Amino acid sequence: MAEDSPKRRKANFNEAETEVLIEQVLKHEQLLFAAGPGRASAGQKRKVWELIRHKVNPVAACPRDVEDLKKRWRDLKRRDRSKLCRLSQGCGPPAPPALGLLLAPEELPPAAAPPS
Repeated sequence: MAEDSPKRRKANFNEAETEVLIEQVLKHEQLLFAAGPGRASAGQKRKVWELIRHKVNPVAACPRDVEDLKKRWRDLKRRDRSKLCRLSQGCGPPAPPALGLLLAPEELPPAAAPPS
């Protein structure tokens, strides 16, 4: 009865996978997340996510699909926003995606910089 066995979870993303994901998403950020009349079609976005998947999988601990990558990106953004919110002590408007992941502490905006 292999059908009744629980589904095993995938391995956590390692540092190399995360770095490649961030690099590739930021490289294609305008195409993936732009709003307004010049935004990409769903088919174009799907092709970009497939391209990102092909870049991440060579360094991956286990094969990742597009949904895994999208979920990891959402989790990174959410965690980064909450971290910046705690640092600023104010929880104002959300910071740009992945700001804290890419900037050194001295490069963060004054509201998000840790107190001296």
